[in-house]
Amino acid sequence: MRILVVEDDLALSAGLCFELDNNGYITVAAYNCRKARQLIAEDRFDLVLLDVNLPDGNGFDLCRSIRQKRPELAVIFLTANDLDQDVLDGFDLGAEDYVTKPFNMQILLRRLEVVLRRTSKAAADPSSQRWSDGFLVLDFSALTAQRGTEKLPITPNEYKLLRTLTENAGRILTRQILLEKLWDSGGNFIDDHTLTVTMNRLRSKIEDDAHAYIQTVRGMGYIWKGVPR
Repeated sequence: MRILVVEDDLALSAGLCFELDNNGYITVAAYNCRKARQLIAEDRFDLVLLDVNLPDGNGFDLCRSIRQKRPELAVIFLTANDLDQDVLDGFDLGAEDYVTKPFNMQILLRRLEVVLRRTSKAAADPSSQRWSDGFLVLDFSALTAQRGTEKLPITPNEYKLLRTLTENAGRILTRQILLEKLWDSGGNFIDDHTLTVTMNRLRSKIEDDAHAYIQTVRGMGYIWKGVPR
């Protein structure tokens, strides 16, 4: 597995690459946005480990560019920016995880392993990249969504929610499971109210009077009722 480490602290970058290389990964270091963009355009990576504060730009903007050009490429933020809004912004941009400094290297390695296992499984099963019933068409690889003839403005975080729901169609997904799958393993980065707001916003985008996809199970969670064709 090839990992691009985008970190302007040279000592930290060298330490990260050393530890990752010793754990079986192949690492390439970039110290600014310009170099990172060049490497992503010219080389193949499985994951980008990305700082937010970089000397020639912002890691959030770089993540947005990666999502547009390489939507299949996993991104994990590794940054000192630990405000709740920063964390939420990172996930809304489509990051797989958000790790704040200082961090435990063994925990970071485990997070990398989980993300890479999940993205590798998705890449090995092309059918999991798309869901359609003829009216609603979701392409999780290209990050596009269409309802009838209308193209929908779906955020990366909403794609994650849709993917989790469609992969577990017909089964109740509790609110806690959704929080754990979509954000932090402890559910620390988003509260229960925000999940409700996100779900309601998503419903308003994908459903109409004749097409209902998400059923609320009061006191428990949600079920995806759509049937693919």
